[in-house]
Amino acid sequence: MKQTVYKADPRANQWRSSRWIRVLPAITCMIVIFILSAQPGSELDTVFLPWFQQLFPAMEGFDWGHYIAYFGLGVTFDWMFGSKYSRLAACCLIVLACTLYGLTDEVHQLFVKGRTFDLHDLLHDAVGAAAAALLLSIPAIRSVWNSLLR
Repeated sequence: MKQTVYKADPRANQWRSSRWIRVLPAITCMIVIFILSAQPGSELDTVFLPWFQQLFPAMEGFDWGHYIAYFGLGVTFDWMFGSKYSRLAACCLIVLACTLYGLTDEVHQLFVKGRTFDLHDLLHDAVGAAAAALLLSIPAIRSVWNSLLR
């Protein structure tokens, strides 16, 4: 009886490893957001805000931080999902995933001294993620983005 020998496809291992590499930036971004949201409210206002106000004198609060953080998270999710989905499905998935993470982050803030659950913050999170998804959907930007990711 002839024995069949199956050879491992080297592309399969490459796909698996590249898949994990694509997850790492999203996880890193989520960890940074979690650490920043774990800071007590008093520390944010007395330590971090004055420092940022020296750089940006017109800055009155950290609402812009939600847009930037979740824009970045949206970009990392886009890279993580790759081109497995249609653009519309990818945009919806990015906004949904970022908003759900934002929801868990707002719940987490209920347990941090001086922080509260704020629906406006959740809205800012969703808008930042949507901006990333929409910006990366513009054909010229998408083409450059895809060429960078190869």
